[in-house]
Amino acid sequence: MADKAGLVHVEIFGQTYAVRAGSDSRFVEELAAHVDAQMREVSKSSGAVDSVRIAVLAALNIAAELFEARDRLEQGDEKLRIRAEMMARTLAAAIDG
Repeated sequence: MADKAGLVHVEIFGQTYAVRAGSDSRFVEELAAHVDAQMREVSKSSGAVDSVRIAVLAALNIAAELFEARDRLEQGDEKLRIRAEMMARTLAAAIDG
């Protein structure tokens, strides 16, 4: 729910937070929904009841997602670099040819 001064009210694990969203309140709502889902999953799978412990475990899961996505991106960049070099060599050979 958007509010004045760029504040968005989101609910995460049963708690409501007012978050300054700038111009993209929908993005903040999506982030909050993701954090909420992670916390609920951790709570369900671990049986933990302490909300701080659940938040830390959820943060670790989200950090793992970030690191995995970054690794995939870097691997993709390396594949793209290799492909570009191969194309450049092929083009150079065709021109010199």
